[in-house]
Amino acid sequence: MGLRHEALKTIYKGAILPQLLYAAPMWIEAIKKECNRAKYVRVQRLISLRIAKAYRTISHEALCILTGLTPITIKTEEVAKLYNTTTGRNNQKYEIDKEENPRNWLQLTDIVSVNNTKGDSEEQQWHIYTDGSKSEE
Repeated sequence: MGLRHEALKTIYKGAILPQLLYAAPMWIEAIKKECNRAKYVRVQRLISLRIAKAYRTISHEALCILTGLTPITIKTEEVAKLYNTTTGRNNQKYEIDKEENPRNWLQLTDIVSVNNTKGDSEEQQWHIYTDGSKSEE
């Protein structure tokens, strides 16, 4: 798979895929019907056959693996979830990162313990500062 493979993949990702995914968050429910999903799979299958230079008897799933393309139904759901998450349209429950106050974070010294493995009776003192404070330098 050489130059032609890469050129077709670029055309798919740059021209065909944006057209297929246009306004996907608005019609995402429609792709759950088999008749609508079949139309989208057919379009992706045609370009995948050309990219992989495969026979028509190969399955769509195998074509996606050979070409490295995400199946169109999964890509559509991904685009819709990303849109809904970034625009604040949470008609579904998405977990979004939130800011956490640093004073509630665990300190390294709270979770790490250092033991004297030499067996010496001398007691060693360890001073660990991870944030650079209390440093003599």
